[in-house]
Amino acid sequence: MFVFTKSFLLNPARRSSLLVKKARWCADYHKTNVILAAGKPGRQAAFQNATFGQPVHQTHPHLIGSGEVLTGIRLEEVQERRKRLLHALRDHHALQTGTATNHIVVIPSANKKYMSHKIPYVFRQNTDFLYLSGCQEPDSVLVLEIDASSNCKSTLFVRPKDKHAEMWDGPRTGVQAAVDVFGVEEALDVNSLKEYLTKHGFAHPNAVLWYDAAASDLQDVSKMVKDVTNQTQPKPPTEAIQSLRLVKSASECALMGKTCEIASKAINRTMQHSFPGISEHQVFANVDYYTRVAGANFLAYPPVVAGGSNATVIHYINNNQIVRTGELLLLDAGCEYHGYTSDITRTWPVEGRFSDPQRVLYEVLLQVQRELLGCLQQAGGETLDQLFDTMCSKIGKYLQEIKLIPESLSGLERSRAAYKFCPHHVSHYLGMDVHDTPLISRNIRLMPGMVCTVEPGIYISKHNFDVPVEFRGTGLRIEDDVLIKPDKQIEVLTKECAKDVAAIEGLFSR
Repeated sequence: MFVFTKSFLLNPARRSSLLVKKARWCADYHKTNVILAAGKPGRQAAFQNATFGQPVHQTHPHLIGSGEVLTGIRLEEVQERRKRLLHALRDHHALQTGTATNHIVVIPSANKKYMSHKIPYVFRQNTDFLYLSGCQEPDSVLVLEIDASSNCKSTLFVRPKDKHAEMWDGPRTGVQAAVDVFGVEEALDVNSLKEYLTKHGFAHPNAVLWYDAAASDLQDVSKMVKDVTNQTQPKPPTEAIQSLRLVKSASECALMGKTCEIASKAINRTMQHSFPGISEHQVFANVDYYTRVAGANFLAYPPVVAGGSNATVIHYINNNQIVRTGELLLLDAGCEYHGYTSDITRTWPVEGRFSDPQRVLYEVLLQVQRELLGCLQQAGGETLDQLFDTMCSKIGKYLQEIKLIPESLSGLERSRAAYKFCPHHVSHYLGMDVHDTPLISRNIRLMPGMVCTVEPGIYISKHNFDVPVEFRGTGLRIEDDVLIKPDKQIEVLTKECAKDVAAIEGLFSR
């Protein structure tokens, strides 16, 4: 239950302070709306002279289209996401309890993180907060409310304008412009959050509070929530948010297509410019460079750049060895393009031509991957977990044909033997995060609008004396990103990234 704390009830000074601040916020809000009223000349002039904490159409028309709050995402879409979440939470609770009541959802942003004193990492917004607010600024909080009559309200708490802080860290959108920029009903100073929550608790003592302290970077917000709820455990909204994020809208699918296109072409160029004696670090630098110059914000994760036997370490990210003549090079890399990520793996011979043993293993893996793509939304691929079982069965079958698995094995035993050659899942969901929506089971049926990876691999340790010597110390993985479409169709978003033997070897003859 969401209750009004005793300390606030017994403190008239705090109640008076809240009312004074509220009056000031309302005055500022109405004053700003006079200037920013839609369709009036003053609105454009105000935006031209204002500064914001993130790109907007008036300041960055090359990035943000008219009516968009984020690149490729219209403000109306973000507003609709908020309403869908609120109705989903309310309906779920009503189904469980049989009663309709008020709900309040508190969703914090990320905060800045530092690698050393005063040296920050590149800021990356909390994806649930970004999905629902469109706000890219740190130390902000989105509060969503719905009542029993389905009336919805969104309030964004942001950092106030501060000339000194902005001189050091860049502009802030501020309270006054936030309503217009982010399409919320109200914007307030983030320092007033506790008083707002306390006031809401007094007005709606039976409201259900949704907040995920475990997922929050903002510990002060977690403390506020704990204080004003009198230590009642809030319900985490995270799984409900991820359920919305799982199925992409048309605009999100377009952004997923773009991030996959950029990464595909960058990896092609990276393959083309590799050679015996190149360092893994240089390959890392090349793929980073090629994605950024094509418009990506940055790499989506630390890439795996693994030459030779390093490729048998599935999460190898040291990337500091020389790739020698005759070795395969495995590159697992993707980029982030305005909030949406790609995730691709390709394996190729560093000098441009596969040796006979390399070709045998690679063509086995390529055949498995092609068949897995054909299984999606079909028997053996209606869920990602089904696809994993299918992968183990197919790897077992084809490795048995080339004598790497005993002929005596069949069925489950053969699949278990295959798992030793590929001890990871074949797929994960993909979207705003690389391993997207992790709370969503991989055992649910695939639906149009989902995006997933298909990434079988074969890894043979150099110490595996059960296989012929020519195969030892070899690691391969082939990974594509796939959009699930209606009528049991799929679209391979990474189709431009060379994968066939002839296509890969052809890159080196250009």
